[in-house]
Amino acid sequence: MNDSIKGVAAIVACCTVWGLSGLYYKLLEHIPPIEILAHRTLWSFIFFAAVLVVQGRFGLVRIALRSWRSALVIGFAALMISTNWFVFITSIQIGRAMEASLGYYIFPLVAVVLGMIAFRERLDRAQAVAVALAVAAVITLTVGLGVAPWIALILATSFGLYGLAKKGLDVGPVVSVTTEVLFLSPIALIVLWGFHAEGQGAYGTSWRDTALLMFSGILTGLPLVLFSYGARRVRLGTVGLVQYLNPTLQFLVATLIFRELFSLWHGIAFAMIWTALAIYTAASWRQDRAARRALESS
Repeated sequence: MNDSIKGVAAIVACCTVWGLSGLYYKLLEHIPPIEILAHRTLWSFIFFAAVLVVQGRFGLVRIALRSWRSALVIGFAALMISTNWFVFITSIQIGRAMEASLGYYIFPLVAVVLGMIAFRERLDRAQAVAVALAVAAVITLTVGLGVAPWIALILATSFGLYGLAKKGLDVGPVVSVTTEVLFLSPIALIVLWGFHAEGQGAYGTSWRDTALLMFSGILTGLPLVLFSYGARRVRLGTVGLVQYLNPTLQFLVATLIFRELFSLWHGIAFAMIWTALAIYTAASWRQDRAARRALESS
């Protein structure tokens, strides 16, 4: 098996875990989302710290925090990813997993817009059409259901801003996430202290809940390690295409397993989003091929 195949396999495995993670959070729906988030933060830190210690790279965490600017960027990234995690967990508990999948579908298009705003990147015709279709889909769903798809918008925007913050960091993904959850860990400890001080903490009440909460660290950390491994071995266009497996599996879980309502308005909006993504992906592939041809001819 060559490096390219290994890379694709790693990204497929990563996106499969992400796409099916709603099943895991459904098992914890009797526990408040903020308590689950606190556990996810702490167990993720333990997982990532262990990985860095084994690799002999834990000292890079201190280096990543060497300046106020870097610390502020990491703090902002931590805020965005914790918001994303919390909203996703909440969406599962309140029966809005389908809307969460919509958020991850429109994320690439939101990222394009953020790139245009932050870095003055210009949209080509295909990207402009794709973004316009996504906006039209959100408006259609808002008009049809009488309420904006806030969960989808928050998930897409928070993840987009998270990616934007990561562009300003010169450390690897594992080191970056370790510092982010390190930032969040004191808050997580305070949250858990509050729950347990009132005798309402889930940890330790049953072996099932305790094991599931501890597993959140592996569920968070392992996919990122797989993604980091795969992204270094395959082309960016391939990474972008395979990543659609995540929201697709979320969508299938929401409709086929959770049996959430899929109305006519959902059908119209999702069709528009899928069309937008097809246009966007085709344009990205053309750009990728053109860049490779230019590199080969130089």
